[in-house]
Amino acid sequence: MTWTAPDIERGPRTDMAGGEREMLDDWLRLRRVFLLRKCAGLTAEQLKTPTVEPSGLTLLGLLRHMTEVERWWFREKYLHEELPELYLSEEYPDGDFDLVADADAEADYARFLAETAACDAAVAGIDLDAAVDDEKAPTGKLNLRWVYIHLIEEYAQHTGHADMIRERLDGMTGA
Repeated sequence: MTWTAPDIERGPRTDMAGGEREMLDDWLRLRRVFLLRKCAGLTAEQLKTPTVEPSGLTLLGLLRHMTEVERWWFREKYLHEELPELYLSEEYPDGDFDLVADADAEADYARFLAETAACDAAVAGIDLDAAVDDEKAPTGKLNLRWVYIHLIEEYAQHTGHADMIRERLDGMTGA
């Protein structure tokens, strides 16, 4: 039986006059949903298919990349957890994007869901202003608010890529 990425509902939105944390959590959740909706109904082979030549970018590559990005910013960079690489290596620094041909799309999809849940759990209850040391930050500090905003920005960029890839695959547009 051929695996296909499941459909995913957008879900309810939070109060547009709610608190900052509630809004950031909701915007991040919604960006994740938009990426998953671009994958919904596609087979593993379709998820591995580049469609916007000359780019080799694929929906599976984007999903793997965002798994790495969330893991890096929330758990490694912000919380200083030491975690093994998922898709990247010295030999393949862009392995998340480049090594999809032989990848297990179903396992990578499940890994995305597990990692985003782990990231949510890891930062739950941490104040947005809580800063950690970061030698690369201009002030030497990084707060959780910045991480949230950066991830929302990263998803916005890549869901735009996903829009083009999906439209070229089967004509689907919209979120």
